Amino acid sequence: MKKIGNKEMQKSASSSVVNPMKKLIMEKVVLSVSGTGENLEKGFKLLKLLTGRNPAKMISRKRIPSLGVRPNLEVGAVVTMRKNLNEFLRKMLTTVDNTLKKNQISENSFSFGVKEYIEIPGFEYQRDIGIRGLDVTVTFKRAGKRTKLKKIKAGRVPKRQNVSKEEIIKFMEENFKTKFV
Repeated sequence: MKKIGNKEMQKSASSSVVNPMKKLIMEKVVLSVSGTGENLEKGFKLLKLLTGRNPAKMISRKRIPSLGVRPNLEVGAVVTMRKNLNEFLRKMLTTVDNTLKKNQISENSFSFGVKEYIEIPGFEYQRDIGIRGLDVTVTFKRAGKRTKLKKIKAGRVPKRQNVSKEEIIKFMEENFKTKFV
């Protein structure tokens, strides 16, 4: 009877079993538009048309005279989607030919822009909205992120729990067949 060392046992076990805490989860897809006045209202209608949900309006906190922005002025609209992400993200990726740049990826997320909403499959031109674009941000997480976010007894989560650029690229290539330039 041969004894197996502890390290040898760990190596053989780790090669066959995938750690469930390391599994990537797509947390949310955030759609956003910006503008003021009438442009913001058109963007608001666009987000409502795309998602079927009421967007939240974003309010500025700073004064930027060159852009005509003052405090408490509505400057954007945002919708967060947490269900049916795969189907929706596939539609959004078709507008950019399922190709992203590596500099669009950061830790835990990636973003890209859609120049015209009429490029999205299943959506036609709306006269009251006109031609508008939007930004799409996809956020990833691992199991255990709630530990850091909860209000009572919040815990610390190590840096290795973050999702790296390479892991996002691998996930997108496997699940969505996305190309990275």
